[in-house]
Amino acid sequence: MILTTTNSVEGFTILEYRGIVSGTAVNVQKMKLTFNMQKYYAGISESVADVKEQAFEQLRANAEKLNANAVVGIQVDIELTAANYVAISVTGTAVSIIKKIDCKK
Repeated sequence: MILTTTNSVEGFTILEYRGIVSGTAVNVQKMKLTFNMQKYYAGISESVADVKEQAFEQLRANAEKLNANAVVGIQVDIELTAANYVAISVTGTAVSIIKKIDCKK
């Protein structure tokens, strides 16, 4: 499945718009507070990466339910709460695309 933040996919034609899809994920464990800022920021970075992957997996699954083979116009929203939780929401338009045929030869 092709996922992109752009509104089209180069070399492909959108055949049908299937609908808006989203994926949301929140880390379920509080990050450990530490006096070492390098470890703290590394923990945040790792948590954001994990949660973002979960949100994109949900997005893909929801697009597949609509028989889409791509999602365009993806927006990613990341929220870091005061309680050290990470919440990520991704939203885009599920579409059916086909590869353009090059008639120039």
